[in-house]
Amino acid sequence: MNIKQNVAIFLLWLAIPLLAVSAVGNEREKTAQYIVINFSHPSEKAFQEVAETFKEHDNDSVRIGVGVIISYLAYAPDEAAKRLKNYLSYAEKYDLPVVIQLDGEQWWENRPDLWNWWDPDQPGYNPDNKYNVEWTSWRADDAVKIGWRNWGRQLRVLPMPNLMSPRYRTACHTEMKKLVPMVVSWYRHLPASKKHLFVGLKVGWESSIGVNNWYYPNGNELLVKSEDQDPQYGLTHESLPARGVTAIGYAAVSTYGLAKSGTLQQEQLTTVVQAHLSDLSKLCAEMGVPRNRLFTHCGGWSQGETLYKAAINEYACPGWSFYDFAGNPLMDTTAMDALQQSNAPFWGAVEWLYNGKNADNWQSALRNTLSIPLIRYLCIYNWEGIKEEEQPVNAIKRYVAETKSE
Repeated sequence: MNIKQNVAIFLLWLAIPLLAVSAVGNEREKTAQYIVINFSHPSEKAFQEVAETFKEHDNDSVRIGVGVIISYLAYAPDEAAKRLKNYLSYAEKYDLPVVIQLDGEQWWENRPDLWNWWDPDQPGYNPDNKYNVEWTSWRADDAVKIGWRNWGRQLRVLPMPNLMSPRYRTACHTEMKKLVPMVVSWYRHLPASKKHLFVGLKVGWESSIGVNNWYYPNGNELLVKSEDQDPQYGLTHESLPARGVTAIGYAAVSTYGLAKSGTLQQEQLTTVVQAHLSDLSKLCAEMGVPRNRLFTHCGGWSQGETLYKAAINEYACPGWSFYDFAGNPLMDTTAMDALQQSNAPFWGAVEWLYNGKNADNWQSALRNTLSIPLIRYLCIYNWEGIKEEEQPVNAIKRYVAETKSE
């Protein structure tokens, strides 16, 4: 990196503290930060493991917490509420601050009544469901039946939701109206000495179109074939908006009224994702979640792409994922540029993992991330991946001890 780039990043770092000063005054300086560790498979045992691992490694400046994800369209009725009730109970029992993530995008297996538009022999069949999933053109006849995702390995997933479908949005609202009041009530009834247990509620999960659920050319034809015949080349993030596969997003863009013909643009997809997150954030705010405890989670994979700014709205604090730039998120200039546009009191590195084994480097990565002004928390993905690794665990302990001695 040349001198000019270093100077630009330094000046950006200096500018960030000026954001949202009028909204929150000096209170943020007194607010604890959190190192949150996400669970792939939340359980009471997992809560207990974290509590015991980091016992006495906590202070008023930096607290250790946990993250849980509830995919409310993936479960049978009442299962999401049951899980949430348990997680909130475990947070109190083990004195662990918690981030509650509500997901309606990545997993929606329990709602074939929304996505099954093609198979009359399976539950939920309705040909009109093609309006609830994505298309590969401006025509509903080009609705997708399948998608692909790569979270460590490529796997098949259900079709990408049409984020602007009225029925899909109603389904998300219906489930969130059951869950969000539970969180708000729990938080309000916590004694003052326990308020720190609620780090925040997060909406979205790397929200995007055609990234965590993409579509290969002629993908519908592959549905009836063996998975080992699927292409394996994945995405080229710099090639926007299709990212090297078949572009989707037409359904959401046309439903939202942005366009019904012409060339699909990345800016149109950004507008849709921002509207999606803003709608969910507004719903949470209306149900009593304060802005300083409400976070979005937006995707962003190519430097300069407009999607990063979709995390920003007037109801929530923005959040992004950091993997390549986990060692120093300031180097992710697109995320930092987006952050400058936010007037929220905080922001979050809401999905974060440093790809290194050395404890000193891990500690430096934690320090670099949590030293960026306005950051409320970083969330390590995942506990199951680091709990047996001595270096990350020791780095977390050392960093917390370092902040305690300051």
